[in-house]
Formats: sequence, C-alpha cells, structure tokens
Amino acid sequence: MLRDIVDADLDTLLALNTAHAVETSLLERAKLARMIGAAFSARTNDASSVLLLAFDQDADYDSPNFLWFRERYPRFVYVDRIIVGAALRGQGIARRLYGDLFGKAAARGHDLVGCEVNREPPNPASDAFHAACGFVEVGRAGLGGSKQVRYLVKVLP
Repeated sequence: MLRDIVDADLDTLLALNTAHAVETSLLERAKLARMIGAAFSARTNDASSVLLLAFDQDADYDSPNFLWFRERYPRFVYVDRIIVGAALRGQGIARRLYGDLFGKAAARGHDLVGCEVNREPPNPASDAFHAACGFVEVGRAGLGGSKQVRYLVKVLP
C-alpha cells in the first residue's frame, strides 16, 4: 500500500537512498526532510522500502536536473528519485508509484512528467522501465566528472 511519507520514515528511507546512491545521489537526513517538505509527491509504503520524490515547477529546489526542466517547461512534475528495495523488485511497485504520481499530476492540471536517468554510469533497467512507461528523451547533460544523464518526459493523457 502506498502512502505519504511521515517523519518516522526518514531514517529507513535515508538508508534506502544511501544503498542506491549510484543511481540517485547521497543525501543527509536534514536535506531529505527538506525535500519531502517541498515535494509535490513524497510516497513510500508501510515498510518504507520504496521511495518516490517528485516536485512541480514551483518547488523550492535547486537540483541541476530540476532546474534543467524549469528552464524549458512552464509547467511540469519532475521525478527526482524513485527507488524500490531489492526484495520488492519485479512486483510492479515502480509502475504503481508512477501510476499514483500520474493520477495526482493529471488531477492538478499537469500534462508533463519529467525525470532523468543516468547515461554514465549506465542504468539499463531504468532505461527499459521508463521507455515501457512512455517516457521519451528530450535532452542530455554532463554533471561534472564522468556522470552524464538523459532527460526524459512523458506527456499525460
């Protein structure tokens, strides 16, 4: 069952994020709490073993990837991170998280959801998942060092 994140989830979600820092990025507890407070959608499950954080165009958020979307689109929802713990993979949880987000975004008048996926280091599972969900590439960027990303969007019906 998906639900909004509460303060009691923070430590478990921080550990989940840390375990997937290559795909997302490291966070300190205080920053995670600020992100949850600023999020358009901040969702988890009862075991805090999944995480979705998404922001709309008005969010007080300074991620370079979020800002890339803000410079190009007047109205959007940006998925900053989606993580499904290893024990739950392959059960459709990520699709449910996105379905939940798409419904909330559409209900609030949004018609565009954006995200980024790593190109370097590659993340083929994420590439395949996002393609299956209807995301298409709209740009690329280097983020310093060897990290490179692809920017993706999905137009909501």
